[in-house]
Amino acid sequence: MGFIEANKSFFRRYADFEGRSAPSEMWWPFLLYWIVIVLCYIPMIVMMSLYGEDDPRVGISMAPLFIWWLATLLPGIAVRVRRFHDQDKSGWMYLLRFIPFVGGLVIIVFMCLEGTRGSNQYG
Repeated sequence: MGFIEANKSFFRRYADFEGRSAPSEMWWPFLLYWIVIVLCYIPMIVMMSLYGEDDPRVGISMAPLFIWWLATLLPGIAVRVRRFHDQDKSGWMYLLRFIPFVGGLVIIVFMCLEGTRGSNQYG
């Protein structure tokens, strides 16, 4: 699955926690997520350099960043749950993320693992 198709699938299956997802359906949107984050930071940095950190315009320039984070929060969790399903694991494994210091690394390792070949209990 290419960049465009993966991102379309990511947003089409917005809150779909059922079934499986290929690795590309998670990693291409992950790349898009960070590209948008960097692009949202540029106006914020410019506003801070022009007006200082305490100016209200800096806070307003943070709005697109917050909106993007909010728009991608639920589909980001859903695609990770579907990746766990692809490996024949429960989606509840995502809660490992909340283990301090190592939880996020454990999730990244699991997201890099190949899914089960053929069908499994999730599809």
